[in-house]
Amino acid sequence: MRGKKGGVACGDQVEIQLTGSGQGVIERILPRSTLLYRSDAYREKLIAANATQIIIVVAGVPGFSEELINRCLAAAESQRLKLLIVLNKADIVQPTHAAATKLALYRELGYTLLELSAKFDAAPLLPYLRGQLSVLIGQSGMGKSTLINTLIPEAECATAAISVALDTGRHTTTYARLYELDEHSGIIDSPGLQEFGLHQLNGEELAWGFIEFRPYIGQCRFTDCRHMHEPDCALAQAVREEKISARRLVFYQKLAASSAAIS
Repeated sequence: MRGKKGGVACGDQVEIQLTGSGQGVIERILPRSTLLYRSDAYREKLIAANATQIIIVVAGVPGFSEELINRCLAAAESQRLKLLIVLNKADIVQPTHAAATKLALYRELGYTLLELSAKFDAAPLLPYLRGQLSVLIGQSGMGKSTLINTLIPEAECATAAISVALDTGRHTTTYARLYELDEHSGIIDSPGLQEFGLHQLNGEELAWGFIEFRPYIGQCRFTDCRHMHEPDCALAQAVREEKISARRLVFYQKLAASSAAIS
């Protein structure tokens, strides 16, 4: 942008002015339909604009962060984005089975869980990509770049070996990049995330991001209930009655406290 270094996100539609051969400046960012970003108490990091779908990529090896999944789900719900969880590296049978067992909770909540092995065949993902601008999100080492290479061989994304000892992968994507699949479909590859701050969401917005909480929001004894340890909390009662998962309530409480979404 003219006189600015930031403010533009991958996926933005812009008006530009050419300043030379193959060069130009952004004059204006057109209105966005959605804006996906993460934030902490000090700064915001734009991830993608105008996306219609988030694809969370996880794998059995290396181990994935369930907290990161919950953060991404809350962010997707806040922007009314479609959401798909891809369990990659399905050819590694035992770790994939263990990961699928852990992820069964999210399938029960109504989220789609797709198992595949990007190294051999990413075709099962194609029907979910058509007509969408999708953002791939996940930790390093989950196979996002391999998935991009399989879908779009000309992308020639860098891939990296996984460090089993550290149970993590090396960062290979350092900036978001949009690839066009066809005239109506695109996919944005984002850098590997270890954290996804939700400082932009207040307590009510964060709770709303947990879709199974919605029938109980507003039913607590206190109108300003934070769903932490207050008496007669409707969410806590729903856990006791096994109507919602205790695991999800614990994740909500942890996210709310760490993101300072509630005071």
